Amino acid sequence: MSAADTTTPAKVPPPRQAPPPAVPKAPRRRRTSGGAAVPWALLAPCLLILALVMGYPLVRLVTLSFQKFGQSQLWGFQPAESVGFDNFGKVLGDSEFWTVVVRTIVFAVGSVVFTMVIGMLIALLLQRVSGWVKTLINIALVASWGMPIIVATTVFKWLFDSDYGVFNALLSKLPGVDMIGHNWFASGPQGLAVIMLLVVWGAVPFVVITLSAGLTQVPSELEEAARLDGAGAWGVFRYVTLPILKPIVVMLTTLSVIWDMGVFPQVFVMRGGHPEADFQLLTTYSYDRAFVVNDYAQGSAIALLTVLLLLGVVAVYMRQMLQIGEVE
Repeated sequence: MSAADTTTPAKVPPPRQAPPPAVPKAPRRRRTSGGAAVPWALLAPCLLILALVMGYPLVRLVTLSFQKFGQSQLWGFQPAESVGFDNFGKVLGDSEFWTVVVRTIVFAVGSVVFTMVIGMLIALLLQRVSGWVKTLINIALVASWGMPIIVATTVFKWLFDSDYGVFNALLSKLPGVDMIGHNWFASGPQGLAVIMLLVVWGAVPFVVITLSAGLTQVPSELEEAARLDGAGAWGVFRYVTLPILKPIVVMLTTLSVIWDMGVFPQVFVMRGGHPEADFQLLTTYSYDRAFVVNDYAQGSAIALLTVLLLLGVVAVYMRQMLQIGEVE
């Protein structure tokens, strides 16, 4: 055995690894003492305008609803007297009030359902037409949306006129149909149906434009995957499109309920400023109590009850939006 065989080979030390580069620390943001006050300062002008425009009328409305306030108090012949909840007791104990409430709810629900269904169908249709057709439809929608309510109401009043109405003339062209001289406002249900059509006609453009913007955010890959899995047009809409549009649909539905329960000029102008009993909604009923019967206290009580009813709708909307936020 040679010396080379008995010699132990020297151990080579492992190469030193270079230390990882130091990550620069992000500079700490200095907290300014007025940071929390900046958003409130920016919101202050808007809050001030809201307080002036809405705050005082709302406070005055609440005050009048707990007082005895008629023409004598309005002209200063007698002082306003506090009557507690007497105005609310008289209103809630009146069967006519509950009839108006039911009529208003039915009217609002019907208007909202037709508005959302027609708006969704038109929005889906706009995704499948050519560019110039889509442009023409959008122009027509914006034109109808921008038309003043008084002008639109006058046009509909002429369309459904018993003597010169275009709608009666068109229906009379159908075989076996004779609508010449038919008065659509002879009964409350038919007249409110015409007013509902007017409300839907004015509300559909906003719904279509908003839903069209939402449909652009639906991934085409998800729709294609659903079709490959065997889903039809209804399945793609129900399980892909509608869940993505749910926040927008909830928002539009809530806004439509609030707007349609507050319908006033359409009914007021359509009936020449004197809505009959069968045409009374909560807004016109409150107006009649205050400015026709000259009982401003009861009119304020009815208006306040309407506000509370709408606050219930807003509470449901906020709950739905919070649930959607938790899921996302």
